[in-house]
Amino acid sequence: MRIDDLDTPAVICDLDVMERNVAAMATRCRDIGIPFRAHTKSHKNPEIAHRQLASGANGICCQKLGEAEVMVQAGLPDILIPYNIVGRAKVERLTRLAKRATITVAVDSEATACGIVEQARADGVEVRVVIELDTGARRCGVQSPAAALDLGRALVRMPGIDLRGVMTYPSRPEAKPFLDEVVRLFRQEGLPLEMIGGGGTGLEEVSKDLGCTETRSGSYVWEGLSRVKSRDDLGPERCPVRVLCTVVSVPTPDRIIVDGGAKTFASYPPVPYGYCVEYPGIFLSGVSVEHGHIDTSASSHRFRVGERLTIIPLHQEMCLNLHDEMVGVRDGNVEVVWPILGRGKVK
Repeated sequence: MRIDDLDTPAVICDLDVMERNVAAMATRCRDIGIPFRAHTKSHKNPEIAHRQLASGANGICCQKLGEAEVMVQAGLPDILIPYNIVGRAKVERLTRLAKRATITVAVDSEATACGIVEQARADGVEVRVVIELDTGARRCGVQSPAAALDLGRALVRMPGIDLRGVMTYPSRPEAKPFLDEVVRLFRQEGLPLEMIGGGGTGLEEVSKDLGCTETRSGSYVWEGLSRVKSRDDLGPERCPVRVLCTVVSVPTPDRIIVDGGAKTFASYPPVPYGYCVEYPGIFLSGVSVEHGHIDTSASSHRFRVGERLTIIPLHQEMCLNLHDEMVGVRDGNVEVVWPILGRGKVK
């Protein structure tokens, strides 16, 4: 089957571009000298996760339990969930996973840890944990090295908990004093520090400079337009995820409508919402629920109903989370159709 035979809107992946991106990150981390953990929330696809491991990743990351369940089912052996797991229903799922694979989760409070302890004891398992540090993201995480020390002391006394170290996000040079003090306090106290995790695509060298034992990177697989438009060294040729659309209306000489809207792209301001591969001068200026509004005023091309356009979405992982499948293509030919098994797994 050729790309031209696909019905639209269709999410496609240029396999050559994706494979180059995967290989490039592995080479970058080897050159820097830091192990990396591939974050799968960008693609939610076990086969791509296996490719990331084969390229040199030392494990994977899943943001939610649902994603981790998909990956464990597919045979992925080592998963970090950098998220607080709260509530009995979730903790029961966590302990079931811990019996099937190496699972590590983040905690930033005794309350979260105590919920895990109760279920771990009931199920006869130990759950590996790392303490999340808030080094400036103002998201989750303990607020000071002293708080990290206090939590670490509590965790090592809890049955069913296996403290492995600490993590933060994103890796920022300004975080070094915080991390250095945590390391000093933990070593002084004799607390485990097998993992010092940093993260953020493009911040691998910063993670190394911070003294991290591993770094987490995810969006490098797609190099989405949200990164392309902010970095001079990237171009659309680095973005393998595209949405194939059909022009369904040409209401005016400077505006066309395609058959992909908010339910296709999941885009948000600022504009442009997407980049057109065939005609870079035009842009997706807005989206209705099922209509894509494209400004063609800068193009001399006369668009017609039925014409097909390839658009790189602004935020690839939000786009993928709306679709059941992604079509892998090479040289215009359909090579594979991947179900997006982790889509919608937000619990």
